[in-house]
Amino acid sequence: MAWAYPVARTLMALALALLSITAATAAQSARAYPERPIRLLIAQAPGGNADIIARALADGLAERLGQSIVADNRPGASGIIATETTVRAAPDGYTILLVPSSFGVNPAVTRKLPYDQLRDLTPITLVASAPNVLVVGPALPIKSVADLVKAAKANPGKLTYGSSGNLGSPHLAGELFELMTGTDMVHVPYKGAATAMVDLIGGRISLSFASLPSAISHIRGGRLTAIAVTSEKRFPLMPDLPTVSESGLPGFETTAWQGLVAPAKTPPAVIKRLNAESIHVLNQPLMRERLTQNGAVAVGSTPEELWAFARAQIEKWGKVVKAAGITPN
Repeated sequence: MAWAYPVARTLMALALALLSITAATAAQSARAYPERPIRLLIAQAPGGNADIIARALADGLAERLGQSIVADNRPGASGIIATETTVRAAPDGYTILLVPSSFGVNPAVTRKLPYDQLRDLTPITLVASAPNVLVVGPALPIKSVADLVKAAKANPGKLTYGSSGNLGSPHLAGELFELMTGTDMVHVPYKGAATAMVDLIGGRISLSFASLPSAISHIRGGRLTAIAVTSEKRFPLMPDLPTVSESGLPGFETTAWQGLVAPAKTPPAVIKRLNAESIHVLNQPLMRERLTQNGAVAVGSTPEELWAFARAQIEKWGKVVKAAGITPN
């Protein structure tokens, strides 16, 4: 059997050579990436805040990567349509997705997702975070979070808060507020933020945890009173406006956020390149200013930080949805 040892050594040498060739080919491919346009899927309709952020990021990435980034809006089903499209795409770096904050809510409100979010996608970076702003109509004598809590406790089931739709960031901010304060308010969902703002100004609803873009012109025009922002830190456009957390409700925080992801098994070298270039774009002063003017804060993170944040969001909103008695679809 002495002949077997040289054969084994030969086979092992061939296997190592093949592995070396495969690794070299992969490395060469990563260095050449991208060689053609990249498709950026957007889970919202054109014109919305997430769409604006996505296209601003796409412009910066196109310049850095030397290839066009084709924006592809796939709205619907709380981001599930766009996410499933990404999951089914080839893991080659030529399909990426800007996931919305519903990514952290969907596992709690959808009985069976057609994918495993954290297994079937690969994280790239946390892109941006946009706070909501707690606003009331000018007729209400509410000037602070403490005033609102007092009024809500004195009038259980009578104060109403409008949102742009069920299970969006404004709705969930209201649910979280009720749970943390032990109050009982009535949620009124609308088909879009603009209609909710009209009814709030007209006094048909009491308040809203509105998106900044939908409310800021009304705040500046004196048609709405801003009480606080829902982010952890104050927002640069309104530095004098306190956060809900610092207004007597420590730990309260909710934002509409966006993260950049790719299909699972996308080559690590491609993810590394996309992460580095995205962070470079997000750190540019003009990019940060562009996002600020649209009610968002540029973030930028490692892939690991994005997935840690996503897990925390899934856990947080799972508890809120269960405590609020919201039935999964």
